[in-house]
Amino acid sequence: MTTEDKLSVQILQQGVWDMPMESMPLASGYLKAMALADDYLRTRVDVRIRNFRGGVTLFKMANDVFAEGPPDVMAFSVFGWNFREFGALAETFKQMNPHGLVIFGGTHVANQAERTFRLYPEVDVIVNGEGEEVFVELLKAHLAGTPSSQLGGIEGISFVNSAGEVVTTAERTRLEDLDVIPSPTLTGAIELLDDGGQFRYDVALMETNRGCPYKCSFCYWGGAVGQRVRAFSRERLRAELELFAKLKVHTIVLCDANFGMLPTDAEFVADLLEVRQAFGFPRALETSWAKNKSKVFYEIVRTMKQAGLRSSFTLALQTLDDNTLKQMNRRNMKVNDWEDLAEWLDKEGLDSYAELIWGAPGETIKTFMEGYDRLSRHVSRIAVYPLHLLPNTKYAEQKSEYGIISVRGDTDDFEYILAHDTVSFADNDYMKIFLFWARVVAENAVLRNIWVGIRELGGTTQSTVLRALGDWINETDDPAAIPLRRLLADAIEANSDVAYGEAVSYLFGDPAAKRMLRRWWTEAIEPLLSQQNAPVLAEIFRYDLLTLPVYQHPKAAEHMEPLPVLELAGEEFFVRANVELAHDVPAIVTALRSGTQPDLSGTGITVDLYYRTGAQNVIPSTNHEVVVHYIGMTEAQAREAATNVSDGLDAADDAVAALLAEHGGCS
Repeated sequence: MTTEDKLSVQILQQGVWDMPMESMPLASGYLKAMALADDYLRTRVDVRIRNFRGGVTLFKMANDVFAEGPPDVMAFSVFGWNFREFGALAETFKQMNPHGLVIFGGTHVANQAERTFRLYPEVDVIVNGEGEEVFVELLKAHLAGTPSSQLGGIEGISFVNSAGEVVTTAERTRLEDLDVIPSPTLTGAIELLDDGGQFRYDVALMETNRGCPYKCSFCYWGGAVGQRVRAFSRERLRAELELFAKLKVHTIVLCDANFGMLPTDAEFVADLLEVRQAFGFPRALETSWAKNKSKVFYEIVRTMKQAGLRSSFTLALQTLDDNTLKQMNRRNMKVNDWEDLAEWLDKEGLDSYAELIWGAPGETIKTFMEGYDRLSRHVSRIAVYPLHLLPNTKYAEQKSEYGIISVRGDTDDFEYILAHDTVSFADNDYMKIFLFWARVVAENAVLRNIWVGIRELGGTTQSTVLRALGDWINETDDPAAIPLRRLLADAIEANSDVAYGEAVSYLFGDPAAKRMLRRWWTEAIEPLLSQQNAPVLAEIFRYDLLTLPVYQHPKAAEHMEPLPVLELAGEEFFVRANVELAHDVPAIVTALRSGTQPDLSGTGITVDLYYRTGAQNVIPSTNHEVVVHYIGMTEAQAREAATNVSDGLDAADDAVAALLAEHGGCS
């Protein structure tokens, strides 16, 4: 059977960020791999993944997808940011192929059939849970000539019958054995290499398990909240790790809800370290760490540190206010006993960050700011996000109970909160300005080391400094502030998530922006500091700017200084040599973080700074967990990291063995 004789199937996925490199289409890859593994479908369907970056316009997507004619089936992986675009593409598709099949799946449309069919009548089927088995059954039904109005025999879907009524079939039992889904990377369902033979994505996505035991009021993680966690097999995950290692993938990002909760997570880390020892890669692991930090978590963290495997450890707190926690359905979670953990991570020198949500029912400006500054005493990189009302969550389904007033986005389909019983319109407007600067400058590590200095030596708070930045940018005559004022307006008035990434990109990569930040420090911050410690803090601030990733903003008038490239342990670094510091900033920051008294005598040092190459491929993403891997480090730090890559597992053999023995694994 030729390709022309087969059922033509296209699966569309689109990320949120417009980046030079693509995001891996893992969800689409599962569907394609499942279809091609079926004996009946394998010779009867031609499945193609269409993976688009966030900045690609609807017009371009339509031209790319339909230029050579429409497929027979179009399946869309739908999120809030692409709901409208994919609805429009479905409409265009039905103009060209009225008898084609349109499938919508994803958490944004699951269990939302009435609204989705009303807005986009061209959609034929909505998948309400895990999609892999459903996808196979839908393709078989279409091949058999079954009309989309007669799909009642397929569990886990919604469709419109011949009478125009929305029909939702019985809920499908979730897969117990996840390995029945073939690996999209091992089977080749996802293309891994670009035309030059290099790994084509910004990071490698993996999923070690599915499910989340919690039922937080704001979350609908994968549609599997309040459920038992199911895991992929160790052998499969090990094989995927080895494939990524051979392709020299630097960072693995896990799509798990609570990594570090299960004994199998310890086995995964042990395998990752063994793979890295054999191939030199991967170098970093990022994930959503378990909300409740168990013994497994601490043992994994110790092992990773000993082996030199980088990660950012999450304190997923969301709020520190007891009343708000209760309404979030998180009051009794051990996640709230966080301060000892934060102190331990800080003293161990481990990179950590925290998550807070602004606008949850029960929260006020006062309680939020108190929580932010309390948290910043332990961790400076705080990811702060406004609460979105996601479909199928308690907050969305009980809006009237909380007095929530919301509006849909201009270019997306998220519901944004304007006010509720404890937050007024004015409160929300004020906080949106603060959130912009908190996300851009603190969360995304434009400033990093200065926060511990401000806290311990400056006598002021992180929120005070961020508000001072916002006030100064609003009032200054410096022309370099104009782009930031425009982006702030885009973020607030148009709810543009893209504006945050563009602001980070501007501050990272335009020399004019860095000069402006130095002026802000002199004019707005130094007057707040004691004269005794001001010189030390100024040098820490200067060090933060010196160690920003080596990145060239595409619209910058000035070009980056040319820096030589050096290879360490198979990885390339830009090197800025002979940087003179008036104080030993790395030693001072290390001492402050460990709670010891630093030497502030003013003894200067000269250092070489090393910056991992490739930042141009991941910025302007605001994935701060990835961005921090491009921050500059001293030569000693770079060589220590390279040494850990070369023999880190040797240094951690005992720890890995103990980890596996404790949890029943074997290496």
